[in-house]
Amino acid sequence: MPAEARTDPLGLEIADVVSRRRRAMRRAARAAGADGTLPGGLSVAQLELLSCLADNPGARPGQLARLLRLAPSSVATLVYGLRRAGLVSRHGGQLDRRTASLLLTPDGIAVVGRWQEVNERILQAAITALGPASRGALDAALPGLRELTGAVDALADAPEADRAVGNAADPRGRAGPDGLTS
Repeated sequence: MPAEARTDPLGLEIADVVSRRRRAMRRAARAAGADGTLPGGLSVAQLELLSCLADNPGARPGQLARLLRLAPSSVATLVYGLRRAGLVSRHGGQLDRRTASLLLTPDGIAVVGRWQEVNERILQAAITALGPASRGALDAALPGLRELTGAVDALADAPEADRAVGNAADPRGRAGPDGLTS
C-alpha cells in the first residue's frame, strides 16, 4: 500500500494546525515586542533554551542538548551568547567543562517570565475573540491535547529505533504514525 494511502488525515490536519499556530504565535509575539522583537531581543532558540533551563535548573549543557534535541555545539553556542548577555550562569566544571551546571540569572528568570506572559496574553486575546462554540470545543479538546503532547514528548525521548516514522504502532491497537495497527 502506498505511504500516502496509509497516512492518517487527522495527523496531517493537526500537524498543519500546530505548525500554523506556532508561526502565528511567533509573529504575534514579535508584533507585541518593541521594534518587532521577542522578549530580551532573543531568538526563539534562545528562549527555548532558557525555558528548558527554567524547567531543569542546574542542567549540564549535554543534558540541555538531549532535552532540546540539539547538537551539543549548538547548545554551547547558545549558552555562550546567553552567558554574555547575563541571562545564564555557569557553575563548576573548572577542570572539565562538560561537568558544568547552568542556572538562570535573575535577568534570565525575568526574560522567561516575560516570554510566558507574552504567550499568555496572546492566547487570552485570541481565545476571547472566539465564539462560544469554538471556546467550548477547545475546552473539550484539552485532555486530548495534553495526551497528544505527552505522546509527542515520548517520541522525542524514545530510543532511535522506536522513533523512526513507520516503526511506531500504538500498543492499544490504534494506528501509529505509519497508519498501521499493531
